[in-house]
Amino acid sequence: MSGHILINVTPFETRVALIEHGVVQEIHLERTRQRGKVGNIYLGRVVRVLPGMQSAFVDIGLERAAFIHIADLRENRAVRNTGIPYTQIEKLLFEGQTLLVQVIKDPLGNKGARLSNQISIAGRMLVYLPYDNHIGISQKIESEEERNSLKERVTAHMPANEKGGYIIRTQAEGASDDEIGRDQEYLARRWSMIQAAVMTQAAPSLLYEDLTLAQRVLRDMVSPETESIEIDSRVTVQTLQTWADIYTPGISNKINHYHGERPLFDTANVDEEIKSALSRRVDLKSGGYLIIDQTEALTSIDVNTGGFVGGRSFHDTIFKTNLEAAHAIARQLRIRNLGGIIIIDFIDMDNKDHQDAVLTELQKALSRDRTKTTTNGFSPLGLVEMTRKRTRDSLSHQLCEPCPTCDARGQIQTPQTMCYNILREILREARQFNPREFRLIASQGVIDLFLEEESQYLATLGDFIGKPVTLEVDNRYSQEMYDIVLI
Repeated sequence: MSGHILINVTPFETRVALIEHGVVQEIHLERTRQRGKVGNIYLGRVVRVLPGMQSAFVDIGLERAAFIHIADLRENRAVRNTGIPYTQIEKLLFEGQTLLVQVIKDPLGNKGARLSNQISIAGRMLVYLPYDNHIGISQKIESEEERNSLKERVTAHMPANEKGGYIIRTQAEGASDDEIGRDQEYLARRWSMIQAAVMTQAAPSLLYEDLTLAQRVLRDMVSPETESIEIDSRVTVQTLQTWADIYTPGISNKINHYHGERPLFDTANVDEEIKSALSRRVDLKSGGYLIIDQTEALTSIDVNTGGFVGGRSFHDTIFKTNLEAAHAIARQLRIRNLGGIIIIDFIDMDNKDHQDAVLTELQKALSRDRTKTTTNGFSPLGLVEMTRKRTRDSLSHQLCEPCPTCDARGQIQTPQTMCYNILREILREARQFNPREFRLIASQGVIDLFLEEESQYLATLGDFIGKPVTLEVDNRYSQEMYDIVLI
């Protein structure tokens, strides 16, 4: 995606925003204490096999046992989509068995992580498949000549005794032989390290941890159209430039250290976008609006005309609102990272041509999404059903928790999120004012967190701004309420 990438780094959290034409298109965050598990490779131990569900629970050292389904066992890969029955899981796994597995979905709610033993290790250009000698290629590389050339060049760099295979990623289009060879060497080193760890470590144990969010940005999100990567941490800039010089040398010159007076995310109103993404309602420029409700089973999106009356007729007003909504929906899916089943209730249209045009516009907007989406046409009830691949929590699940006041019918920001908001607010005010001290007045839960788990970050901030930060509890304050008094 063209445009700019902003990376806001603090000791407790890394946040990334993709900006195109001055508008936020994607938001990603990773907390130091809560790094995702997708891509991590573990040596696990099978603790229970469930023949009735054709699944098994595997202990990989996390709080909750992970699970693996029969369809995610590489032993059944050859018979997928052929109609041939799978080999039963009880014939492949047994309790107490050690198993090399990879997380393909993070734990969500009460569900443990989902696993696969079809290991894959991603590089910049390629994905290495140590147990599959097939060479696949991204469907986004359309030129048949380029596809054949890439396959031949990847094959030429493979050792004669190589038993694995590769998936050629979109980023490989136009890559040189040196870049492809360097990627293959990197992946081979990674796999050798994992194999060595298997021989020396006992289950359950972590053998390979996926890259940090900032490193994944360089590997996956940067394209030739990316103009710059702005980072507000000098240490992170140095670390990423060193990493990029080895693995992604073509983008080192795009990495810049941001040292402006305004916070980096304020330059593109990213915090406002995050706040908006936690709301049910999304206003459209025309006056219409969306209502987005996320549930355990699916996400529903309702389109409404609101105050828009600009069309030449009632049907024209509906059509224009739905066209605008199609683009807004695609953007909200990316910003909120909504996945799974998504049901869209566009405003009813009697005209079949209008329906086809809205569906085409939606598919066009979704084509920019790096996450896989599948869209069906209008159902007999006038609903559009679609799916978006889900591999990690949505933005609201990362930042919010069920509200105890409303008995889990709504959501509020967590005490940890409030702590980090407060730390950023104090830093922002310290740049504008020069008080003797800062006094924070907040709820008991937020203050307790500052006195315990987040005390180190509060002390670090105090040292950085050279001012004391004192704490005061007000039991009348809700969890999201606070005041910073300048003394």
